[in-house]
Amino acid sequence: SNRGQGEPEEFNDKPDSLFFNDGVRRIDFILVYEDEDKKDFEKRRREYFEASLMKMGIELEATRSVVDEKLMFVKVHMPWEVLCTYAEVLHIKLPIQPNDLSSRPSPWRFFSCITKHFYPNEELITKESEFFTAPFEKDRLEYFYIKDKDLFFTPSMRSRMAYYILSRAPYEIRGHIKKFGITKLLDGGVYKAAYPLHDCRFNVRSTEEDCPNERFVLYEEWAHPKSFYKMQPLDLIRKYYGEKIGIYFAWLGFYTKMLALAAVVGLGCFIYGYKTQETSTWSKEVCDPEIGGKIVMCPQCDRFCKYWRLNSTCEASKVSGKLCIFDNFGTLVFAVFMSIWVTLFLEFWKRYQAELEYEWDTVEFLEQEEPPRPEYEAKCIYERKNPITGVKEYVPFTTCGRCVRVSIGIGTVLFWILLILASIVAITVYRLAVFFVFSTKLRTQEIKELEPFKEYVTPQMATSVTASLISFVVIMILNILYERVAIWITDFELPRTKSEYENSLTLKMFLFQFVNYYSSCFYIAFAKGKAVGYPKEPVYLLGKYRNEECDPGGCLIELTTQLSIIMGGKAIWNNIQEVLIPWVKNLIFRYCTRVPSQKVIPRWEQDYQLQPLPKLGLFYEYLEMVIQFGFVTLFVASFPLAPVLALVNNLFEIRVDAWKITTQFRRVVPEKAQDIGAWQPILQGIAILAVATNAMIIAFTSDMIPRLVYYWSFSVYPYGNHPNNTMEGYINSSLSIFNTSDFSDFSKPEQSNSSLIISTCRYRDFRFPPGHPRQYEYNGYYWHVIAAKVAFIIVVEHIVYFLKFVLSYVIPDVPYSVKEQIKREKYLTQVILHETNLKAGDQTSETN
Repeated sequence: SNRGQGEPEEFNDKPDSLFFNDGVRRIDFILVYEDEDKKDFEKRRREYFEASLMKMGIELEATRSVVDEKLMFVKVHMPWEVLCTYAEVLHIKLPIQPNDLSSRPSPWRFFSCITKHFYPNEELITKESEFFTAPFEKDRLEYFYIKDKDLFFTPSMRSRMAYYILSRAPYEIRGHIKKFGITKLLDGGVYKAAYPLHDCRFNVRSTEEDCPNERFVLYEEWAHPKSFYKMQPLDLIRKYYGEKIGIYFAWLGFYTKMLALAAVVGLGCFIYGYKTQETSTWSKEVCDPEIGGKIVMCPQCDRFCKYWRLNSTCEASKVSGKLCIFDNFGTLVFAVFMSIWVTLFLEFWKRYQAELEYEWDTVEFLEQEEPPRPEYEAKCIYERKNPITGVKEYVPFTTCGRCVRVSIGIGTVLFWILLILASIVAITVYRLAVFFVFSTKLRTQEIKELEPFKEYVTPQMATSVTASLISFVVIMILNILYERVAIWITDFELPRTKSEYENSLTLKMFLFQFVNYYSSCFYIAFAKGKAVGYPKEPVYLLGKYRNEECDPGGCLIELTTQLSIIMGGKAIWNNIQEVLIPWVKNLIFRYCTRVPSQKVIPRWEQDYQLQPLPKLGLFYEYLEMVIQFGFVTLFVASFPLAPVLALVNNLFEIRVDAWKITTQFRRVVPEKAQDIGAWQPILQGIAILAVATNAMIIAFTSDMIPRLVYYWSFSVYPYGNHPNNTMEGYINSSLSIFNTSDFSDFSKPEQSNSSLIISTCRYRDFRFPPGHPRQYEYNGYYWHVIAAKVAFIIVVEHIVYFLKFVLSYVIPDVPYSVKEQIKREKYLTQVILHETNLKAGDQTSETN
């Protein structure tokens, strides 16, 4: 019987029961509210809403909480007729016939004795039968493969249909204005929660009949730390949580497997650099007392900075070499490899995604009419003629109104992006100001705390580390602020469907995050040290701060520092947010709602004590991984170990996400999804940009091209007399000479107490020496290096882009076997659901 307005039903003391008290009707959804007499308007809305649900055929049953007497739990049941109606409305695809196409044997079947240990336990997770499916039509019920009506619609399908009804049931009507939807009632506090039920406890197998114990199996074979080495049971994840969450974990698992290959090559590049670092002529010459010890470098700031010996950076140079080991031929090979890797990753993912689309019945999901969002429907007040169907329909705004809303949204996003750029300028000014402090005090040993590390800490390194930490803090603060702004803008634009809403929000958030996370890295890679002038005429920022120079070894160590701090800090912060916060919240909630041990807590109340999954929970998981993907691909030439760190992080990320969603959160409402949505073109854009950024890092940030030009030169320069095809004398040729008498009065360093008179100093550039007819102008070596850099970028980019194009063309997006199955399914659908009706019509006419 339906609930009505009488007394609530008593709990039947079955803690894992998934049914009404009669033990027959399955619970498809739970609504929770506080039973208070003070708020009459909430009670009226609730009663009207529940009456609307019952008019739509839904059955309800209320039960009072065993923990808090004020709490009421309303159990929602979808009868067979209602299920059939809304399965047709939502175009849910259901079985019509077992799959009669023979599957091709796996090429890895010969290694099954080894690989079986890396797959979930087949006794717990049995392989399900494959069926050809078709969109459900209740008028053709006899053509669908129905063995048991109670099992025909899976629990996730039932929950999805229940939520669709709850989102559209009215709770108040005033004149022509109709207010509807469980979302509004939750926001207004009329209901405290609405969720589908987990089927059992995650760590205890249910003893109830008809309970599949899927949550327990997922925890044992997927979320438990002991299963970290096993493949994910994607079909069970999809069945339990829906296609949207299933496709996320499928993508994350595929990305992690592909990272394993990149990590192996990156580790090989790192080992190659580590083994060859001792043979580095540049490092030896810097540390040689007879070479680096006799080279006096020009001050790097005005007046208060001192002259310094090149070998004072020797220890720091060794440390930087051991940390990053990038500037060698292996890095170039690895950068090209990663450009090809990212193409293979995207192409193979398209194939894998096509297989999942077919297996999970989402091939034609986007072609079907996706229902509008309740928030959109609630504001449809303008009448218009549909340009396709010609039928009158209602929309929330006119064409002009939509343009205004979109324009306001674009303007707001641009304003916040400019705000980020302003913060980058501020951090740059901080760099210049603090570099001056470190340059004057670090070398005069005035910072006593750093005295034990004075051999290892250079002004550049100290400035880079502190600036990177400040940059990370600014990034996190701006993220929190912009998140709310982006959601507000997207709500204001009022997209029609949920897919449109998520795609719009995705684009806004990624544009912001791209600028927020990567702008400091782009500054170090392509701006720092590129416009510094020379000691006589240095370049100033804002007319006050002298632009900072790179270390004699280049800016790549600073780029690596920035990347490692942001990547590491982001991973730690995300894990704290994802794991610790919901765990602590659940712990506090359980502590505050303690009950005597003899009391039995029902399934719906156990789930209420868990945290609700945030509305945009999955969105942030994608965003985290895509930002990581950008770090791995855009700047990999500066940090070959980035894929290794990403691989380790992702191995934890999969299990942390699985543990969190299985144990700490209520069961989410299952949703359909055909693919990863707007993230796919974003990944493709990053892949294209990565080729250019890595080529430019090697050309302009690394010291590789100048060294190669020096190595292959034939002593044609007056400053370049060296044995052919060797690197001896390179450090001397890469530093220009400056006459200290040419300093301007403003930049001339103050006289030190030392009796040593310094007549010339060296600086990092390729210019003619003093006394030359073209003194301090760029020399021929400089122009040869520039030409070599430009040629390198053009050649590498064209080769890699050509390989990417060939691979994209050669690798088909949809496997041939999947195409066959899709055609077979369409043919069967046409024969079974349409031609059968024609035959029945012919028989009827013959009888007449």
